[in-house]
Amino acid sequence: MGKGPGLYPDIGKKARDLLYRDYQGDHKFSLTTYTANGVSITSSGAKKGELFLADVNTKLINKNITTDVKVDTNSKVFTTITIDEAAPGLKTIFSFVVPDQRSGKVELQYLHEHAGISTSIGLTASPIVNFSGVAGNNTVAVGTDISFDTASGNFTKYNAGLSFSTSDLIASLTLNDKGDTLTASYYHTVSPLTNTAVGGELTHGFSSNENSLTFGTQHSLDPLTMVKARVNNFGIASGLVQHEWRPKSVFTISGEVDTRAIEKSAKVGLALAFKP
Repeated sequence: MGKGPGLYPDIGKKARDLLYRDYQGDHKFSLTTYTANGVSITSSGAKKGELFLADVNTKLINKNITTDVKVDTNSKVFTTITIDEAAPGLKTIFSFVVPDQRSGKVELQYLHEHAGISTSIGLTASPIVNFSGVAGNNTVAVGTDISFDTASGNFTKYNAGLSFSTSDLIASLTLNDKGDTLTASYYHTVSPLTNTAVGGELTHGFSSNENSLTFGTQHSLDPLTMVKARVNNFGIASGLVQHEWRPKSVFTISGEVDTRAIEKSAKVGLALAFKP
């Protein structure tokens, strides 16, 4: 996190990124180009089994206003308008999807050195209202995340989290799924020079009485190449190599194998992000 406790999604984010980010079993490709007036256009494609998905995303930044427009293969148009620092520490986000008339939403985010608040409301007659707040500092933070459906009069989500951070360790505890899932995680920086870190996550489901335990690590072989590995208590082992072969252009190859059924074929994922 930066200055202050951040927002609620920041609780446990370092461990989640270490354990899950960039791992995939699909084939993905993205190409970003820039126009003369600074508009970025990103074309992306992903092959999932026999299904191929694609989208085109256009981003325009004008002073403190960012406009994102994405069109996918289902002819849906996703539009997000972000106004940054309309007031000190305040960010305003408008989003909607065409042709979904019930998708409109406005969100306000406010960051302070001792608090982080985010609230959103759907632009419908009976909207879903979401509120999340975190209080604390760079060392200790406690927060909650709540959603209320005004149509049914019920809470659709209520979560809580706690985070403790030092210069080289981040530990967090979250209670999600309306109190049904308890997750404890940690992230430990072993060597900042080589971006070497280890992390773990333990999840317990109260209704299912099931536990999930995942350990992972990362290490930079050089300033442009990173390797990651993880394993969980179900015997699923994964690894990836990520190389920045030119500035902002990254190639990633990842693999996954079931160590309890080694005769099964390993899953291999490829991703190429190209920015000229």
